[in-house]
Amino acid sequence: MGMVTEQATTHASHLMSVCVFPSECVREFIKTMPVSRRSKEEREKRHIQDPASQRLTWNKPPVNVLVIRKIRDESLAEPFKELCRFLVEEKQMMVYVERRVADDGTLSKDENFGSIRNQLCTFREGYDDISDCIDLIICLGGDGTLLYASSLFQGSVPPVMAFHLGSLGFLTPFKFESYKTEVDKVFEGNAAITLRSRLKVKVVKEMLLPQQREQDQEPEINGLVPHRYTSSDAGKVTLQLQVLNEVVVDRGPSSYLSNVDLYLDGRLITSVQGDGVIVSTPTGSTAYAAAAGASMIHPNVPAIMVTPICPHSLSFRPIVVPAGVELMITLSPDARNTAWVSFDGRKRQEIQHGDCIKITTSCYPVPSICCHDLVYDWFESLAQCLHWNVRKRQTRLTEASDASDTEN
Repeated sequence: MGMVTEQATTHASHLMSVCVFPSECVREFIKTMPVSRRSKEEREKRHIQDPASQRLTWNKPPVNVLVIRKIRDESLAEPFKELCRFLVEEKQMMVYVERRVADDGTLSKDENFGSIRNQLCTFREGYDDISDCIDLIICLGGDGTLLYASSLFQGSVPPVMAFHLGSLGFLTPFKFESYKTEVDKVFEGNAAITLRSRLKVKVVKEMLLPQQREQDQEPEINGLVPHRYTSSDAGKVTLQLQVLNEVVVDRGPSSYLSNVDLYLDGRLITSVQGDGVIVSTPTGSTAYAAAAGASMIHPNVPAIMVTPICPHSLSFRPIVVPAGVELMITLSPDARNTAWVSFDGRKRQEIQHGDCIKITTSCYPVPSICCHDLVYDWFESLAQCLHWNVRKRQTRLTEASDASDTEN
């Protein structure tokens, strides 16, 4: 089997995505267009981006494809072999897979797949960097495969084509039965894409020094006494990640309520007392946040959601803040226990007094390829996967019953 090399061309040279964040459009408009000289209709057209303009085109044909397969699912062995054979033999592509996938017993025992298996390029998560040598990602499985693919690219992410072969499939719009036709369409270009924003997260240890906490005499805000922080360079950054769904802060194994302070651009907003808090992207709004009572937001909306988990307050409702602001979460001074944080369900760790979690919108979104278009795909997923607004239809009244109701 081939190993990861640096000879492959970066996907950035092959890919040209003609789509930008709506917030960037507004910013550019403010810089270049004199508002007073434009009509209301012209200003609205410049501010509101047409979703149909988010298209994917190729400057050069894609060469290197990363295939992500759901692990520990034997039912995906045959689809995986079919796809790899199609990409290698018919499309003449360089196919990258995880080493543990290539070393799977079902593949090594298949003699007919041996020639294809020997041509696969393998890598190991955490050891081999493939971020600069992939032009396209193809996922086979459920939503977890797309989340895992996102975690492999902490910078720019190649376009992702996800096939629904898992349990839920909210983020996987393609059906594998027609994979050859769908892959050909993507290779031809001009496909609709959804830019799924990610969160840039930093875990900073010992951000708040003990002597500063003791001498803190800041005025109260809504009954809360904010911490006094040192400069942004203080503390030790122990972890920095790009998160696609959500950052979850919870009370962990403790029986006490979680008690953390939430800051927005350096200002104390509120204290969260309950089981925890979820900070999510619009993509993550249909995941854990939806189960906690948050609204579902289309992934094209530039925003960050803050959702409490079982808050000890009847008036604590989920909120949506603009993309680009910096959220900071710390333990409250009077917290009885530590907190625990996880990122898309992974890398769970403990947060103690003096530590903080900084969260903002990442400049590296995940370009997810649509099966139809970014509006239809999302609403179809709501109906098919979450059964959104699905109910038994009301029957039409007959003329006789209608007349009797009027008389009554």
